[in-house]
Amino acid sequence: MTNRAHVAIGANLGDARAAVLRAMADLGTLPETRVVAHSSLYRSAPVDATGPDFINAVVELETGLEPEALLRELQRLELGAGRERPYRNAPRTLDLDLLFHGDAVMATEALKLPHPRISERAFVLLPLAEIAPDRVTQDQLRHVADQRIERL
Repeated sequence: MTNRAHVAIGANLGDARAAVLRAMADLGTLPETRVVAHSSLYRSAPVDATGPDFINAVVELETGLEPEALLRELQRLELGAGRERPYRNAPRTLDLDLLFHGDAVMATEALKLPHPRISERAFVLLPLAEIAPDRVTQDQLRHVADQRIERL
């Protein structure tokens, strides 16, 4: 059985644009997974973080992986891109957040679905609305309208 999953991609260290584009391609190489759609690239100011602007996107996947298995694969890709976690919200070479996995609702130590901060972040909502408008409300978009973000 497969599910539609949505993954937010972000980077703000090194060649962030190249890292996001590479991650989009790499997601399609995961076991039992294919990329169904991807958003445009966006540039956004860091939210609750420091460092240079982020390059962001959202990818829609069709996957046979269970949520925790998909999360492990996302973390493997982050490590492969040189991701370090010296402190919370540190600048990063690659950040992959599992937003949705089908209609799964769960809260474990490692994973919360849907992602708990989706509605607080323009850098997630705008690209998500581009490829999955049914997942985003106008109220959510209004709530983040003051955050600096531009479509590239």
